[in-house]
Amino acid sequence: MSTYLSKRKAGARDEFEPGWLLYQGFHEIRALQLEGPGVRRDRHSAYGVEVPAANAKVDAVTILGVISDTHGLLRPEARAVLASVDRIIHAGDIDERVVLQMLGSLAPITAVRGNMDRGAWARGLPEQATLTVEGFAIHVLHDVYQLGLDPKADGIAVVVSGHTHRPRNEVHDTVLYFNPGSAGPRRHGGPVSLGKLHLGPDGIRGEIIMLD
Repeated sequence: MSTYLSKRKAGARDEFEPGWLLYQGFHEIRALQLEGPGVRRDRHSAYGVEVPAANAKVDAVTILGVISDTHGLLRPEARAVLASVDRIIHAGDIDERVVLQMLGSLAPITAVRGNMDRGAWARGLPEQATLTVEGFAIHVLHDVYQLGLDPKADGIAVVVSGHTHRPRNEVHDTVLYFNPGSAGPRRHGGPVSLGKLHLGPDGIRGEIIMLD
């Protein structure tokens, strides 16, 4: 299940801003805000996920693995999906430090703190963070209702969040809103999922991957 977001700023390069800690011992990155890209909208499917038109395609230069709400569980299926990505984003409710350690062994990791992340290890995580990859500014937080900024006005191309345990992959007002769902213990019969962001010169494609 995918959504396509077109265009990136010509000549833009990856930039990362020092000052916000991703996770102790892993990486620090900094953000460069860019102009909002053009957008392509498609039809809706289950769980509020958008499915692209048949010709919606991005030749990916960089693939980001996106995971959230692991709640102390990193499934083997999730590790297999994330083993080949260039960077991992965790949108919070990690719950156990060992989950970050395992993810960090697969790829560089950007993580934010969720409402269930407590203790000394979690205090080093930011509540929100912005990174730029392949010229796209990506803002990460746990609960999208705590956003507190205007993504379009601030040049954000993608807002990544978690918390709801429900996948979301849709474009609204030129911004891609992406929630990979929960990859942790199943709750209330909901799906178990994670996602990928495929970034390239032609745009961004969001993909939701059902694990179970």
